[in-house]
Amino acid sequence: MRIIIAPAKKMVVDTDSFAVDGPPLFLDRTRRLKAALQEMSPRELQALWKCNDSIARQNVERLEHMDLTRRLTPAVFAYEGIQYRYMAPGVMEAGQLEYLREHLRILSGFYGLLRPFDGVTPYRLEMGAKLNVDGCRDLYQFWGGLLAKRLASEADVVLNLASKEYSKAVEPALPPHVRFVTCTFGQWKDGKIVEKGTLCKMARGQMVRWLAERQIKRPEDLRAFDQLGYRFCDSITAGNRTALFWVKTDGAAP
Repeated sequence: MRIIIAPAKKMVVDTDSFAVDGPPLFLDRTRRLKAALQEMSPRELQALWKCNDSIARQNVERLEHMDLTRRLTPAVFAYEGIQYRYMAPGVMEAGQLEYLREHLRILSGFYGLLRPFDGVTPYRLEMGAKLNVDGCRDLYQFWGGLLAKRLASEADVVLNLASKEYSKAVEPALPPHVRFVTCTFGQWKDGKIVEKGTLCKMARGQMVRWLAERQIKRPEDLRAFDQLGYRFCDSITAGNRTALFWVKTDGAAP
């Protein structure tokens, strides 16, 4: 089983706490993206990034001095979003970190597919960005089926804890023998389950931690997840696609 999650926009450099295992799998492609970004003007980059002036200046400066081989941080410690705070890899025990090393994969617009201890540098490039590289209209076309192919070579079950922006870089290209299991966290509203962004990120991070603590290796065991006030609600299977649903216990059931 491989667990896929999205990255976070906010990144840090920490070269002291943990050593990197090595470079990302698709570093040559990352170099092409870096070159394309460095050819753009600050105004074009800000439009691509859809950010304010302060964030744009920070990332333009990062891009000017970017080194893909030095002062690297293990990927799972480089991101600082809500999901990563709830995952809390920095306080995990050795066995839990080994679980992440084997099972967790981080999707990235810039790096493609990251293992937890691949060395990365701060960047800004979301998977949904409309960046034209090598004749490709966007990053989905640029990465093509490469990420799905790699995941399929590692496992026959992909547990999807990523946002739709990132999961659709993988799901359409997975071969038929790979089971794709998507976890949805929400609340009941008007007879249906409604997702809320921040709560979803919290739940995804907490589930990764829960998986690592219990060394879960089968999707069938996921139904026991009951953290942050969630309870398992339902599952839907169609072919090799499975959707699992959790709802807040304080939400009104239909």
